[in-house]
Amino acid sequence: MLNYLSKRLLISIPTLIAISVVIFAILALAPGDPMAEFASNPSITEEVKENIRKALGLDQPIYIRYVKWAWAFIQGDMGYSFTSKSPVFGLILQRLPTTLWIVGTSYILSLLIAFPLGIISAIKRYSGIDQLVTTFSFMGISLPPFFSGLLFIIIFSVQLNWLPFIYNSTLQVNDWTSLIEQIKQSIMPIAVLSLYQSALLMRFIRSSILDELNQEYVRTAKAKGLKSFSVLMVHILRNALIPVVTLIALDIPKIFTGALITEQVFRVPGIGALLIDSIYKSDTPVVMAITFIYAILIVIFNLIADLTYSWLDPRVRLSIKS
Repeated sequence: MLNYLSKRLLISIPTLIAISVVIFAILALAPGDPMAEFASNPSITEEVKENIRKALGLDQPIYIRYVKWAWAFIQGDMGYSFTSKSPVFGLILQRLPTTLWIVGTSYILSLLIAFPLGIISAIKRYSGIDQLVTTFSFMGISLPPFFSGLLFIIIFSVQLNWLPFIYNSTLQVNDWTSLIEQIKQSIMPIAVLSLYQSALLMRFIRSSILDELNQEYVRTAKAKGLKSFSVLMVHILRNALIPVVTLIALDIPKIFTGALITEQVFRVPGIGALLIDSIYKSDTPVVMAITFIYAILIVIFNLIADLTYSWLDPRVRLSIKS
């Protein structure tokens, strides 16, 4: 296992280096100028603009800028924002609690909904429950988050006036009243994300379990007298979780990097909204940091998924040892 882990880590390092080079090159060559905000300001002379460009390192060749950025990133320095002049790490840290609260809560809720409904739908195939769950999952997948978000705003904010449609980033929870307000303003973005994610997970879980129900080992276990519940929990579910683990491993990094569309619809001041704003303003250090952190998390959770396979399927464990 240690040999397998060390090999995967050695593969991950050049993978991350290649990803960082590609992202940095795309951002450096993309249209847009970080100095554009100063263009309309007549009080800033060309000499001052040139000094600012030198201070930001924009006058240097792209490969030198990349090496400096990479070395600083390894040391924990993500640089400074071109627009706010604040440390990038501080900007991300400032937005992270909101993103973890909204996206993290919605994902946990999605798992709590998807697993029992997906399992029941597979076991009760073609029943009324299966038809209901399948309809719900297809509806959730078919409705994009921006559309369901606007639909929620029209119904619950405009028509019924139950919930606020703009997230109040200045709200501080210090009593029961502020706690209730925090919950109320979080309901719609969490519900929109949960609707889509739980529908997607349900389809995967249902499909994976159905693939396992007709396997030989299931019939053999039932022929030996094992109860259906034991066969499901001990054998079927364990094997069916392998493709589901892959999907979850690819989705978990989104909890840390935010939901781009939903945060824009509800004006949630999370990392996703920060990324969109930084792209509009050509704020390369912020965009680079967020995208590369997302790449690192993808690689880490893929590695965790591979290690989880060895626990779920003994055949994978044997192949790793060999």
